[in-house]
Amino acid sequence: MKMSRLYDSIEPNVIDEKMLQKAVEEQGPQEELGQLAKREGIDYKDVLELQLDFRNILKIDNLWQFVNLTKLQLDNNIIEKIESLDSLVHLVWLDLSFNNIEVIEGLESLVKLQDLSLYNNRISKIENLDTLQELQVFSIGNNNITALENVVYLRKFKNLRTLNLTGNPLCENEQYSMFIAAHLPDLVYLDFRLVDENTREVAEMKYQYAIDELKQGEAQVLAKLEEEQAKEKELEYHKAAYVEYLNGPFLFESMYAEDTEAVRLAYLPGMADLLETYKNKFVSICENLFAYGLKEHEKRQAEVSTFYECLEEAIQDSQRQGIQIILDFENYNEGLLDLIQNTSSLEIAESKLVKYNEDISQLSDTLMTLEMQMVDQLEEIIKDFERNIADQVSTFIENVQGMMVQCRDLENHHHEKLLEIAINTLEKIVKSEFDEDMPDDVRLLFVDKDTIVNAVNASHDIHLLKIDNREDDIITKANSWSSSVIDEVHKKEISRNRNRVREINQYIDHLQEELDNMESLEQME
Repeated sequence: MKMSRLYDSIEPNVIDEKMLQKAVEEQGPQEELGQLAKREGIDYKDVLELQLDFRNILKIDNLWQFVNLTKLQLDNNIIEKIESLDSLVHLVWLDLSFNNIEVIEGLESLVKLQDLSLYNNRISKIENLDTLQELQVFSIGNNNITALENVVYLRKFKNLRTLNLTGNPLCENEQYSMFIAAHLPDLVYLDFRLVDENTREVAEMKYQYAIDELKQGEAQVLAKLEEEQAKEKELEYHKAAYVEYLNGPFLFESMYAEDTEAVRLAYLPGMADLLETYKNKFVSICENLFAYGLKEHEKRQAEVSTFYECLEEAIQDSQRQGIQIILDFENYNEGLLDLIQNTSSLEIAESKLVKYNEDISQLSDTLMTLEMQMVDQLEEIIKDFERNIADQVSTFIENVQGMMVQCRDLENHHHEKLLEIAINTLEKIVKSEFDEDMPDDVRLLFVDKDTIVNAVNASHDIHLLKIDNREDDIITKANSWSSSVIDEVHKKEISRNRNRVREINQYIDHLQEELDNMESLEQME
């Protein structure tokens, strides 16, 4: 183990550009290669390992440029807080030993980390490591961890094989080794020693009931997590179909969530039954829209899948034809260059060279013609696909608009009924014929006709706006998807065509180069 350095009166440092440049130069290639790197500059993106130990560093900073770093040494400094490591997502090995760290934090982004050392710090709790599921080696000795139970946290790291806790207060507990062996059954090394099978077996028996209870709790947590993940996956599918949360009362409830007048208007006579009827009919339309949306999403996905299958089949067929054309050319001209080189007749050699040159030109024309035919064929397939997608999206939008019209009709009908009830109630209050209990803030709505009408209309406007916004959201996403799918198809086809033309040209250039070399040799002779 490295021993901590005495800094005496040396001023604390922050990781700055000058320090980083010096460290990279010192640890990079030396001699001639190193001098070249210094002159041209070193791109921090190319640095995979970095040592910043024994530099009296107080604060971690300015490491964001080392995006491909896999190994980082920050040991033997005076660091108090783990921070500014978010960009180092490729880090596999991290040493923060011999510092002044009190809390484990700031490691969430380091999901590839396998080896972590926090040895000789001031940490009192193992925590905040949940995302480090690749962790295999963890050294946290010589800290202030006192509770054996805290080690149970490490059960979630299924790849953990080496653990160092030596020097922590919890190690003084006589049950320490047994407790660790029982609660971390996959651990191979504890405090630099192999966990022997005998200790593991005794530990399992000793803590059997506690472990069984722990496993039961973990199974429940896992089941809940899987359930949440399944719900999240289902929600993502619903979002892809643009109908998320329409399989229930969400839209209806959102209409009333921001409607401050709705609570007061709910006290009007007969409103409970009116609202219940309205809600049931409204939610039924939403559920129909939800089911229709999922069905249409499946149709769109099937259309895309079928299109790419046809596309790939056409491309493969063209590639097979191209390969056969090249094979026929190579078989026909096999040994021709050797024959030309070895013939004693200059006239025959020149004649065959001319013929071979014509064959190369003909091959180029044939391959390019095949590619142009491929472009034309794919253009027709893509046009059919565009029409099909446009028709599907257009039909989908029309039907969505039709269902949203039904929602608005329900809202308009509800608004008319509500306004009728409000006006009747006002008339009864004016005639002193209304004797039902009503909260004071609700009675304030009935000071005159304009007040109650304005309240009802404000509620109505909010509801219509929610319906309109949901409709616009669905239509916008459907149109956006259609555009992005078509754009992606065209981009892929342009890229495919360019690559194919490049392949043909490279092959023809290779043949032409061989021919040119042969002609040069003939001229020299």
